[in-house]
Amino acid sequence: MATNIEIKARLRDPDRTTRLAEDLAGAPPEVIEQEDTFFRTPAGRLKMRVFASGEGELIHYERPDSEGPKASHYRIFRTAEPERLRTLLEAALGIRGIVRKSRRLYLTGQTRIHLDRVEGLGEFVELEVVLEEGQDPAEGVRIAEEMMGRLGIGDADLVEGAYIDLMDGNG
Repeated sequence: MATNIEIKARLRDPDRTTRLAEDLAGAPPEVIEQEDTFFRTPAGRLKMRVFASGEGELIHYERPDSEGPKASHYRIFRTAEPERLRTLLEAALGIRGIVRKSRRLYLTGQTRIHLDRVEGLGEFVELEVVLEEGQDPAEGVRIAEEMMGRLGIGDADLVEGAYIDLMDGNG
């Protein structure tokens, strides 16, 4: 199972954060349109992510619902037939909800910076520090905290949970 150290925060000044992210990455972003269908599960979260290309990923992940840098343990299954798989999972588990977003992805070192515009919720920034095999999670937390400082993300901006939780009023 792979591990990231992640944070999610409300985006107070999108223009400023965009400039800072582009400076850190040294390149313009990749723009990704996504639709995430969350399924009801007894543990963790399970979502089917469908891209504009029609390709998809089934992602199961577990992470604590807390503010600040936290470990997210995840598995990804890529599929060329996401709608067939979504239909099967809907029948078996039921759908919790759907999150649509436009993501601008910047890469710097082992950190993925996401500037997300989420339908019905607004604008957010996420950091994912992708841990390397055997890397101490404490190092990932240090990197995430450093990136928060460089992007001007304060503790008051941080949110708990996933976008689906915010939509449910639980985040």
